[in-house]
Amino acid sequence: MKKSLLLCTILCTASCAFASNNIAVVDLQQLVSNSSQVKLLKQEHNKKINELDKIIVNARGEISNEKDPAKVLLIEDKYMKEFNTKKEALERDYNNRLNAIEKNIKSEISKKAQKDGYEYVFAKSVVLHGGKDITNELVGAIK
Repeated sequence: MKKSLLLCTILCTASCAFASNNIAVVDLQQLVSNSSQVKLLKQEHNKKINELDKIIVNARGEISNEKDPAKVLLIEDKYMKEFNTKKEALERDYNNRLNAIEKNIKSEISKKAQKDGYEYVFAKSVVLHGGKDITNELVGAIK
């Protein structure tokens, strides 16, 4: 009897201690989709993708005008190298800038958690129930 009473007391104390923790949740997808930095990055990325498409159009035009098979191979090689170089640089730049935006979002979440005294902040997608949703409070802080 004493053991079960002790066990109940321990479980109640532990559950009360956990329940008293301030827990928040954040909808990361919403923060990212509302970010003006992400929108701008996507617009710039699309423009640069269109520039890559122009390389292909130029290559096709130059190749269609050339009759010598050896020169055609040289032209293809030249445009392929140019395309791949620009594509790799574009991907590298996009990923670096996206990582910086992600860092900024995480920083804003951390600041909000510290300011409001949240001990834990979870992604809304991994929480089945509970936690205060602070997404809307962060939308304005995320640029």
